[in-house]
Amino acid sequence: MLRQYELVERVKSYDPDADEDLLNRAYVFSMKAHGSQLRASGDPYFSHPIEVAGILTDLQLDDETIATGILHDTVEDTVATTEQIEKLFGANVARLVDGVTKLSRIEAQTDTERAAENMRKFLVAMSDDIRVLLVKLADRLHNMRTLDFIKNPDKRRRIARETMDIYAPLAERIGMYDFMDELQELSFRQLEPEAYATISKRLEQLRAGGGDVVKRISSGIRMLLGQAGIEAEVVGREKRPYSIWRKMQRRHMAFEQLSDVMAFRVVVGDPAICYRALGVLHRRWPMVPGRFKDFISTPKRNGYRSLHTTVMHNENMRIEIQIRDAAMHAEAELGLAAHWAYKQGDEGAAARESYPWISDLLEILDHAASPEELLEHTRMAMFQDQVFAFTPKGELIQLPAGSTAVDFAYAVHTSLGDSCIGAKINGRTVGLRDTLVNGDQVEILRSKTATPDPAWESFVVTAKARSAVRRHVRNLQREGQLAMGRKLFDEIVARLKRPLDDAAIAEALKRLKLADRNALYIALARQTLTDAALLEAVLPGSTVGLGKAGKRGSKAASARAGQQAAIPITGLTPGVAYRLEECCHPIPGDRIVGLRRPGTGIEVHRIDCSMLEGDDGLEWLDLRWVTDSEVAVAQLIAVVHNKPGALAAVTGILAHHGANIVNVNLRDRDRQFHSFVIDMEVDGLAHLTNIIAALRATQSVVSVERG
Repeated sequence: MLRQYELVERVKSYDPDADEDLLNRAYVFSMKAHGSQLRASGDPYFSHPIEVAGILTDLQLDDETIATGILHDTVEDTVATTEQIEKLFGANVARLVDGVTKLSRIEAQTDTERAAENMRKFLVAMSDDIRVLLVKLADRLHNMRTLDFIKNPDKRRRIARETMDIYAPLAERIGMYDFMDELQELSFRQLEPEAYATISKRLEQLRAGGGDVVKRISSGIRMLLGQAGIEAEVVGREKRPYSIWRKMQRRHMAFEQLSDVMAFRVVVGDPAICYRALGVLHRRWPMVPGRFKDFISTPKRNGYRSLHTTVMHNENMRIEIQIRDAAMHAEAELGLAAHWAYKQGDEGAAARESYPWISDLLEILDHAASPEELLEHTRMAMFQDQVFAFTPKGELIQLPAGSTAVDFAYAVHTSLGDSCIGAKINGRTVGLRDTLVNGDQVEILRSKTATPDPAWESFVVTAKARSAVRRHVRNLQREGQLAMGRKLFDEIVARLKRPLDDAAIAEALKRLKLADRNALYIALARQTLTDAALLEAVLPGSTVGLGKAGKRGSKAASARAGQQAAIPITGLTPGVAYRLEECCHPIPGDRIVGLRRPGTGIEVHRIDCSMLEGDDGLEWLDLRWVTDSEVAVAQLIAVVHNKPGALAAVTGILAHHGANIVNVNLRDRDRQFHSFVIDMEVDGLAHLTNIIAALRATQSVVSVERG
């Protein structure tokens, strides 16, 4: 453990103007606050915050951040308060300590909602001052280094999994690769102990069998570059067990099949020399195709710059070589800490400018509908490989691998994604679901009247795009539920046969504990509020004697109901306030009825649907189509002769009648007949009737019935 004077000397060595008194007071305060507390290792608890502060001095951070590292556990684990910290150490240190305290509470969470709320606090605190994240990463790194002292193996694995899922990706996102590598390595040792032990043993055997191969190859690279007049620092190392294991998993290979288990770093004078060095190495050893990446011309989103290449060395092995200058190396080693963003006045703004993914996460945070969605999107945004594409004006857009034109549009701007209708990649019109590759130039085609398509959610890969699509779907659902609930409300109130003024409705809302009329309409549409409960709230005593709590309809009543009195719906947006059930595939023109289930939208069935026989006393709702000329999905079951061209005859008739086939499944087959289930888009009941008649008149078709 660092002594008080040793810690101060470390800080003063790189920052002579550091507030020595602040550091001394923080050291003494933390030591007294933690008192006789012990860690799982048996060491004084005070040793942990001092070691965290020591890690932060390795990053050469300012005195306020070092003081925060010393004090970061005092509010959570002692009787000290945030107000006390502010009084003794200033507002900045108090704010940082409070931020780290909030982040610490993300640990040991098993409940999704609480974990999501802590993730929300994590992101907000991180965006306000990125130093909060630096302290938290140092805290987690020291905890992982001492994790073996925790006796409970389940707790060790939980902490390791959390580190692998959250903290290692965050370290990567801010360019702190040494932190990321060590966090992953320590987590891997806990999560996959057998794999870790096996790979470590193989690496020891490799070292024993080949002598000091790394040193020999490093000297060879340095000598080769020196002969070309390039002065370089060359450092080699074996890849870490976790990196090797991940490659084995990704490529489905055994350890013996891996040929590139060594990596070498070449540090030269300036960027131009990086490319010269690359040319020298490629002239000497052949490059492995597809393994060259230029992160100097196209840096990663976290600012990382370097040239990466893999060559076939003359010892008949692949070696990975990274080439960079001294400034790039410092950034790669320290990441965000190398930029000293906190000394630029507005810490949060500087961090968000350097790391735009933080802003993307904040936008996702603002619109996440559920804890699960928040956790899903933030982890997606933090832990994905990259692909680089360009706008028509040459602006570089970095996206996760597998991204589509829709992901690209949302990465440029949310409004562009919302209005996207098509795309051109390298001047060629393509589908929106086509994936991008490095170097693509993407032009987004847009329309002022366009809106996000709910189907996009099935193929977009960025959290920002998926969040935007889900937000649009939620808005559609809300609008549909409001419209449906308003109609239900009017129909219910009409039974009172007396006018209902605003005062009566306001009183009813109070009794029902609903915020406003919109909340009332949505509750009716989702049947979290029954008709009887509404009637009783509006006019107490009005439901006496109704039976079955004032249930609106029955099957017989619905069958007799006049269509003009039924609630109108359209066929264009199923799944908003209602859904067209797949058991009977109702289409515009069919006689339909609605079933209301508590907490869900209205189920729309054909009046002759067999599922209605077992409705379990659910409330019935009379519905009618607004028009019979809307596109809807219908289902046919066609039995055809087992002979060449029979299915082609069926699809030909469908095409002739303008029906778009959505899906075809072979349900039954034998020597004589095949039975197909065909889902297709039609314009309504009349359109479907014409298609059925045409199919029945075809010699290849034995029978056709609606599904």
